[in-house]
Formats: sequence, C-alpha cells, structure tokens
Amino acid sequence: MAEKGELGNANGGGKGLARIETKAEDGICHDDSALPVKAQTIDELHSLQKKRSLPGTPMNDGLLQGNAAFATVSEDERHKLRLQSISASLASLTRETGPKVVKGDPARKAEAPKGGAVHHHYFTPSISVSDSSLKFTHVLHNLSPAELYEQAIRYEKGSFITSTGALATLSGAKTGRSPRDKRIVNDETTAEELWWGKGSPNIEMDEQTFMVNRERAVDYLNSLDKVFVNDQFLNWDPEHQIKVRIVSARAYHSLFMHNMCIRPTPEEVETFGTPDFTIYNAGQFPCNRYTHYMTSSTSIDINLARKEMVILGTQYAGEMKKGLFSLMHYLMPKRQILSLHSGCNMGKDGDVALFFGLSGTGKTTLSTDRNRLLIGDDEHCWSENGISNIEGGCYAKCIDLSMEKEPDIWNAIKFGTVLENVVFDEHTREVDYSDKSVTENTRAAYPIEYIPNAKLPCVGPHPKNVILLACDAFGVLPPVSKLTLPQTMYHFISGYTALVAGTEEGIKEPQATFSACFGAAFIMLHPTRYAAMLVEKMQKYGATAWLVNTGWSGGRYGIGSRIKLAYTRKIIDAIHSGSLLNADYKKTQVFGLEIPTEVEGVPSEILDPENTWPEKAAYEETLLKLAGLFRKNFEVFANYKIGEDAKLAEEILAAGPNF
Repeated sequence: MAEKGELGNANGGGKGLARIETKAEDGICHDDSALPVKAQTIDELHSLQKKRSLPGTPMNDGLLQGNAAFATVSEDERHKLRLQSISASLASLTRETGPKVVKGDPARKAEAPKGGAVHHHYFTPSISVSDSSLKFTHVLHNLSPAELYEQAIRYEKGSFITSTGALATLSGAKTGRSPRDKRIVNDETTAEELWWGKGSPNIEMDEQTFMVNRERAVDYLNSLDKVFVNDQFLNWDPEHQIKVRIVSARAYHSLFMHNMCIRPTPEEVETFGTPDFTIYNAGQFPCNRYTHYMTSSTSIDINLARKEMVILGTQYAGEMKKGLFSLMHYLMPKRQILSLHSGCNMGKDGDVALFFGLSGTGKTTLSTDRNRLLIGDDEHCWSENGISNIEGGCYAKCIDLSMEKEPDIWNAIKFGTVLENVVFDEHTREVDYSDKSVTENTRAAYPIEYIPNAKLPCVGPHPKNVILLACDAFGVLPPVSKLTLPQTMYHFISGYTALVAGTEEGIKEPQATFSACFGAAFIMLHPTRYAAMLVEKMQKYGATAWLVNTGWSGGRYGIGSRIKLAYTRKIIDAIHSGSLLNADYKKTQVFGLEIPTEVEGVPSEILDPENTWPEKAAYEETLLKLAGLFRKNFEVFANYKIGEDAKLAEEILAAGPNF
C-alpha cells in the first residue's frame, strides 16, 4: 500500500499526488484545502451566494452613483413603507382595500428553509372586507434582468433565451399598438386643454367608465399570487424628472420597462416615495365590451387627473412606452418644455441635431452615426437646460435586421434585451430576422448603454439643427432645403412622408402619409402648440431647420431612383459641420423651398429635382398633385385658434404650397 500522504496507482504501488483528506462534520463534506463555508444547509449556502443589490442606470462614468449609506431607518421599516405605497396603488376604491402585499416570490417562499419565521408586513383590512383582501399578493419589486429571465422562462409560455443571450417573448394576439382603443378621460380640465375632434388621436371617455376599467384591472392584478412592480423615472434632466410606477402581471413587461425607463440607483429606490404616474397593466384580461365607450375587448385608458393608466386586453408592451410618451406630451408643455418624437445626436464639439421622420425615412439610420454621440433614438424634451432623452433605452425594429445594415442594434441584442415575436431555430436558438411568421413588427428593447457611442447621462446643449426627414416617393421634393421659421412650423405640423406602391394589390402610385408633429398618435395638445414652441426655442437658441428628402429623384417610385444613402449622408455631414449655411441658395416653384446650388460630395444636378425629370410636364403635374395633398391635409389645422381671438398665423399658411 502507498504510504501515508501518497496516492497509490491502480496496482497499489508507486508515488502519486498528495492525498486529499476529507472529514464529515454534521453531514457536510468540507475540503481541507480551504476554510469551510459558514452554511449548514443548501439554502443557507444560496443566501451567501447572493449579494444584496438593486439595478440602476449607469451615469456618465458608467458606475452607480449615490453609494452613501441609506436612510437611518431599519430594513424592515423601509420594506414596510415601500409595501404601504404599493398597497395603496393596488387598493380597490370600490372595496376600500386591496390584498395584503408581501415582498418576494411565493415560489421561493415555499422553498425557504424551515425553522426561521418569515415576517410579512401587511395591513389591517377595513371592516367591509372582500375575498381579495384576505389573501397575500407577492410583490416582485424592481427585479434585475437575471431575476426576470428566471421568472419569464419558468412561468411564461413562449419565453426562451436566444443564441445571443436575449430573451425572446410573445406579446399574444396583439403584435402592435391599438390606437383606436386608446382613450383619455374628458373632464373639466382636459376638455379645454386637449386636442379633440377631427384629426385628433385623442378618443374621449368619461370618469365613470375609466373607474370601471380600473376596477377590473386592479381586481385582476389582486387575484394573482404575484405582481411585478417597477419604480422608475422618465427624463434624464433631473429638474424635470417624472416618477412612474408600473404594476404588471408578466415578467416580460417588467423587463421591457426596466429597459425602456430610466433605472434608479439603490438609494433612489429607497427614497422613491409616491409615484407621479401609475400604470396598471392587466393586458392578459379583457375589458367588458358592454361597458360604455368600449368597441372591442381591448382598452388603453389614461386619466390625467388621477395620474393613472389602465391596460386591458392587449399584452403588447409598446402600449406602456407610448402611453408614457403621451403623458409627457401633456405634462412637459405645461412647464414650457417641448416634448419631441425625434432622434437626437451630438458632435464632438457639442453641436446637437434633432431628427424627425416617420417610418421608412431613415431617421434611425441617419441619427445613428459612429462619429457622433447618441443622446436618444425616439423621445426627447427641450427645456431651458437643453435637450434630454425621456427614456433609458431603445425600442428598435428587427425585421430584416443584419450586422451589415445596423451593427449597433445587432450587437445590442444580447443578455438583458427583450426580443418580441421573433422566430428562431428550435435547436440553435439563432433568430431569423427575415421571418415574418408571427408579425412584421418584430422589436428589440434594450438599455441605451448597450449602444457603444451612447452619451451618458443622455442630455446635451440646445440643438443647432432641426432635421425633418421625408421619404418622398413622388420624387418632387429636393434632397435638402433650408426652411424659414414659418416653413418649419408648416412642415412640422404636416409631418409628411410617402408609402411606395405595391404594398396592396391595385395600388400603382405612391400614397402620401401625414402625421402631425411626426407623431400624431401620441400628441395631446393641438399640433400648432408644439410647432409654436419649437420655433420659439429655435429662435431663442439659434437653431436652423432643414427638410431632407431621402426618397426618389428623377421620377416617382417605379420610374425614378431612390437618392443614394451616400449622398444623403454627405448632406447630413454638411449640416452638422455648418458648411451648408454658407452655400448659395435658389427658390423652388410651388413649395418655395430654398435649395443649395452645391453640396460637397453630391452631384449638383440632383439638388434641384426638376433637373432630374426627363419629362418636365410630368414633373409639374406630380408636383401640383403632391402640393394639393399637402393643402388638403392642412385644412384640419387652418382654423385653429390660440386663445380667444388669434387664428393660426397667416404666415404659416403662406409657408405652404402656393399654386
């Protein structure tokens, strides 16, 4: 046999490695080469494995701020105060009380080791109790992405980890927003302040109907064993930040909002207090179609007086994002802050540019520039402090996504990212971004810090350039034109682009699309209010507006050709550098646009669209046709009054097509 301290070979002879001796203590095997762990059970070992922390949005140095000691109250007291706040949010006004809320996952409570008492903080119900008030609802508060992955994969069908680490989810029957089911309470305040009637996206409902839907949503959430609660912020400008609370039934929704809103630091979570606005997302439960104002089983309702939003009958996460955007379109102008549906980036010298444009105009492509910092891709505020991103993340389209076309978005789809309704290989879990089997509206939601050149914090100085993008499939708008202030208001209110023919059988010509302020579905006030604020800020801070056509040249779609992206990039570069301000200009017919005679790197002949059409008569006919569509679209805005007497300024109408 081998001597002590030696390990024999299979034949019992020879010297080997030093023997590793083990001994059993209370049934636990320890390795003598290291100190034993201070745990007697596997549950205690797991408790040592997890270090207490809370997720936060990284600041400009990439590190969490506010590492000072929390308030001097005890941990139990902090938990109690937070649960009281959440309990108040979930309270049923009809039944006076909601369920007793408990922090933590009920599944984990069941797995907890025996022997130690579990202390629940709950509150004595009123005398008129309901069944829901006699049960516990477990609150999963501000969970991390890893925790939400566990919840989604374990409990939600259709949740999978893709090959890049993103979480693939399904939004159910609805794979896009339901604008016809979005309603706003029309009360004494909103009746005068909001934009109602023809052309408006705002569909009214009364207070009573809202409360019926709220009760239905809260009852559903209270019936669950657990709910997810996100306490987060909107707007990176600390002076004008909004606190929002999202109560939802799905881990997917919680992770989506974790990515899209601004994530608080641990200290900010502890001192969050009462939210400024609350979303009740009970999207798995339908509304009652026999309820007044309801036209389907889906209803997205906003009550500005109560500072609440209720979602029923749709699990599409984008409803939460855009509902909050609508809220900001109401709250910010009341503070003289302009809310904008735009992309925004900043050059190395601090020059900020805003990019407006509808789908297909190239807003994402042109605002994403490796030579400039990205402040945000979709929603911004312009205040006296400068520009600030409303969100903490990006919500990118994924259809036909490729590494070559959108490398930043491609690389952002990793652990923590939510992928909605994509199709992937069952074995490899590689996503096929060209597959439209579920929907064409496939999306990725990820934190903005996943973009390498994101500016953190997402704020910047006052914009120098305001770029309005249009994909003109009629082929009559110039590649670039400098706008006067009245023209800026006119084209901002119009929000024009054109859809190409061929999407539907029988359509042979381009289809003009107009969306006021380049985001009509989300605005709350009359478009002229936003346009007037835009021009006021441009005047005050010295910004210039440009209309950039990324569409067709030399004829309409099917005849001409699309303007090369390389030429459009040269135009955008000239705007950023300021060189385009010093160019010579001439005025076009009908639209009266000032177009440069020369742009470095761009063929001069394409700068005037008339030069590129082989048939001048066809050009003039198409030009007048588009001008007529502009004029017809603007009829709904022409009689708007600001105040009691003042009509829409005649100079804005004059800034439109003249023929």
